[in-house]
Parts: sequence; C-alpha cells; structure tokens
Amino acid sequence: MDNLRWYALYTKPRWEKKVADLLELKQIENYCPLQKIERNWSDRKKVILEPLFKSYVMVRLAPKAHIPVLQTDGVLGFVTFQGKPAVIRDIEIETVKQFLKDYEHIQVERIDVNINDEVTIINGPLMQQKGQVQEVGGKMVKVMLPSLGFALVAIDKSNLAKGSSQ
Repeated sequence: MDNLRWYALYTKPRWEKKVADLLELKQIENYCPLQKIERNWSDRKKVILEPLFKSYVMVRLAPKAHIPVLQTDGVLGFVTFQGKPAVIRDIEIETVKQFLKDYEHIQVERIDVNINDEVTIINGPLMQQKGQVQEVGGKMVKVMLPSLGFALVAIDKSNLAKGSSQ
C-alpha cells in the first residue's frame, strides 16, 4: 500500500523554484505549481514562470521521512496543524494541477479555515469537485483548499450547486 502523503513546506522568500530543484536532486517527489505572468520592464515585456503559492513547495513523503527535506537549503519547515506536519489530500494537489491547466491569471488568496457553504461544481472543467466556499462575490467564487489554507479564485457562481462536500 502506498503510504506517501503530500505536505507543504515553507521556504525562504523567492526560493520556491530553487528548493524544488534541490529536492529533485535528492530524488524527493515535489510539486511547485507555477503560472505564467507577463512582466513589463522599461524596454520590453517578458513572460516568466512565477510560483502560484509564495514561499510554499509541496512534497510527497512517507510520514517518517522528513529529515532529508528539512536539511535542504531554503526550507524553513513544514506547514503544521496542531504541532504536526499538515497532510494535504491528493485531491487538493490534483485540483491545483487542473486549475493551472484550465485557467490563466489565477489569483491566490489566503483564507481562514472558517467555512460557510458546502458546494458541488456542476459545470466546467472542475465539474463534480466538491468543496467549501468562504465567499461569493460578483461572478467569482473561492474554491477552498483547506489543508493548504488557500483559495483559488476563478469559478463562476452559476456553476455551483449547494450540497454536501463530504
């Protein structure tokens, strides 16, 4: 049985890609979601890859295999919940990957874990995904990724139906 779990690492500021590369050299499975951002300089425009989550890299490890990760340059520690490294569900990692495939210009907002509505996405690329919504405004809604403490904003509220997220 596969006992590998996803965890979030907190990195030094602007070290996300470097930490991901160092973990790769150690043959540690990791995921640093990147999105294309257009930057304007005085003489040109350039498209760069920027981390979706500032100062975070996800790693997939066995529960007791944390030491090599913590010994990696740029890693400040694990994101914890009640004193233990917080486990990220596989579906949340897959949701981020799907979001990056299907949308551009994703806005990431930090959220509280106080949750209001439970919803099912009824249309669009994330159809059948269940989650919890903190806030709906205009035509956009926040899709909760509770174990990361983030929300991805880009779903039209007409694509939601109230219902259980379990």
